Amino acid sequence: MAGSDLMALRVLYLIFLRLLGLLLLLSRSPGAKDVELLALRHENAVLRRQLGVRPRLAWPDRAVLRPPISEELTALILHLARENPTWGSTRIQGELRRLGHRVGASTIRRILRSAGLGPAPRRSPGGGPTWRAFLRAQASGLLAADFFHVDTVVLKRLYVFAVIEVGTRTVRILGVTTHPTAAWATQLARNLLSDLGQRASGFRYLLRDRDSRYTQAFDAVFTADDIEILKTAPQAPRMNAHAERFIRTARAE
Repeated sequence: MAGSDLMALRVLYLIFLRLLGLLLLLSRSPGAKDVELLALRHENAVLRRQLGVRPRLAWPDRAVLRPPISEELTALILHLARENPTWGSTRIQGELRRLGHRVGASTIRRILRSAGLGPAPRRSPGGGPTWRAFLRAQASGLLAADFFHVDTVVLKRLYVFAVIEVGTRTVRILGVTTHPTAAWATQLARNLLSDLGQRASGFRYLLRDRDSRYTQAFDAVFTADDIEILKTAPQAPRMNAHAERFIRTARAE
């Protein structure tokens, strides 16, 4: 009982203190409140003088707060700049926004400067051929690969792997399956080089996108025959225009 009585007294004491504080607060005169406000303003002014200039975030500090630009997005920015020498940072920014990427114009300018690309008026193809010019120059030794799917009348989806000999526009349908895998694509690559035979030595490049089915094993099939792998930038299907044109035609038919 003694413990319970002591606890009850403590509770009553706390309630009494709260009520007393509330009564004191209600009974304060407007003058007392004004004096307290003046004291707070004075303390605030003293604190500002002690701190000096109001701290501001410098640009390097703000940069830390931004998420880093991925390698894929950087590659896309450089591709747009090289493929379109007359586009400035604002025009590139608008194109990126259309593709779902939000990047500041100043960030785009910084990326272009780091890659040795100047502003649009001074960015000429003289520093290197455009992608379109490169494809034209290398057409006879270029293979363009791509996956695409078609839906049949029985609502069955088929996946097709095709390679185009760009110089002659020859299209090779290497395989069709309902379950495309990386191992399947690698075997089709071996079949292609086997079919080409000695003609394989006449090709220098294989152009492909960044599909996950293109593995190191797939690339190794071509590099073993001294065929260099060219990867398109992310979300830039026009870099593989020959394959995209064929896919549109195949789906239309």
